[in-house]
Amino acid sequence: MGSRAAEQRQEARQLAARLSAEGVRNVALTWVDNAGIARVKTVPAERLAAAAERGVGMSPVFDVFTSDDAITASDHLGGPDGDLRLFPDLERVTTLAAQPGWAWAPADRYDQLGLPHPACQRQFARRMTERAAAAGLELRMGFETEWVVTRAPAGHPAATGADEPLDYPCTGPAYGMTRVVELSDYLRDVTEALSVQGIDVLQLHPEYAPGQFEVTTAPGDPVRAADDVVLVRETIRAVSVRHGLRASFAPSVVAGQVGNGCHLHLSLYRDGTSLHRTPDAQWSLAPDASAFLGGILAALPALLAIGCPSPASYLRLQPSHWAGVYQCWGVENREAALRLITGAPDDPDGGHAEVKTFDAAANPYLAVGAVLAAGLHGIESATRLPEPQTGDPGVLGVRERARRGIVRLPATLTEAADRLEKSAPLYEAMGEVLHGAVLAVRRAEEAHFAESEDDAIAAATRWRW
Repeated sequence: MGSRAAEQRQEARQLAARLSAEGVRNVALTWVDNAGIARVKTVPAERLAAAAERGVGMSPVFDVFTSDDAITASDHLGGPDGDLRLFPDLERVTTLAAQPGWAWAPADRYDQLGLPHPACQRQFARRMTERAAAAGLELRMGFETEWVVTRAPAGHPAATGADEPLDYPCTGPAYGMTRVVELSDYLRDVTEALSVQGIDVLQLHPEYAPGQFEVTTAPGDPVRAADDVVLVRETIRAVSVRHGLRASFAPSVVAGQVGNGCHLHLSLYRDGTSLHRTPDAQWSLAPDASAFLGGILAALPALLAIGCPSPASYLRLQPSHWAGVYQCWGVENREAALRLITGAPDDPDGGHAEVKTFDAAANPYLAVGAVLAAGLHGIESATRLPEPQTGDPGVLGVRERARRGIVRLPATLTEAADRLEKSAPLYEAMGEVLHGAVLAVRRAEEAHFAESEDDAIAAATRWRW
């Protein structure tokens, strides 16, 4: 143990020296709270070794912060007492291309005795990844990131702007090349910054809503995928600021318009072989892959409280908007909550699945960990996938949906939180402390917006993510 600690100290010192030589003066250590907000402590680059050895102090009360910075409480967390230590993941330290003089690292949280904090979402994601590995499964995950870009208020780029009309810097049609032409310098800088930071961009394109774009990045292991999406968002935010723009990742930027999703893609492997390419198997899915996806599908009502954690999320989740509001799955069906993507027949790694309901208000570590837990429970309980659905369930009558076994996913955060509260598999996977903290934040968000109109909810949360 002492030898490993000495190696880490030496590694941190060498890394700090390299950062200083690159002109880095400060390192941002981030974690994501249960409301989906990336919180931060920063240290001077020369203090990185000390941070890696002893951690950086922060209060456990942040686990019960809400999206508007109010503080609630759970049975285990809340109030002014206690302290935790943030430890940067040295393997993920990244010099930030759009913030000269800065680097970034995700952090794990421990108590003062060096024990893992039971509500640390990043360690939850790692535990679930290790649980999958113990079952002989390798998961590769990746996120699609959608955002809306507007011009910042003149002379005050950090203004809330909740009551101001949004000033879109591009006016071209949905998915149109016009938007790329109008913002070509900005989009070039986004992709360049991500590339310099080691993020492999698969594609970038305009989306449906005014000023909306999407970037898709390469998959990795679940914890890395969650780290990557945090870095992607903050990079887009930083590039936007340098161009006099603002980026919103909120689920609903304007009530009544198409919102921002953050779809989670996943694929399963065993011994390096894709479980989505099994010859002669139904839908080409190996039995474990089918059961894993069946577990996700069965858990979706509870998973919504993880992946759609804000009242604003439910402004986005509307039928016939490609958001996946019905508990069903389909092969290449973009209206299904769980979409199976077949890929090219000659691509051994081409098949994967997509959870379409999630948005960027979600803590990505909670999202990947909870999906892993649901899928593994599906394997343990030999869950079967029902028949896939074709077409848009939203255009079917109530009786036809009932005949096909298609039900509406929770339409409110209250309903989703109720389902999470009753989910034994997710409670077991998350543990009492983390599960209770998540529920406390969800209940507080419900109460805060209980009397708010849709427009007010969208305006209040527009710049929180």
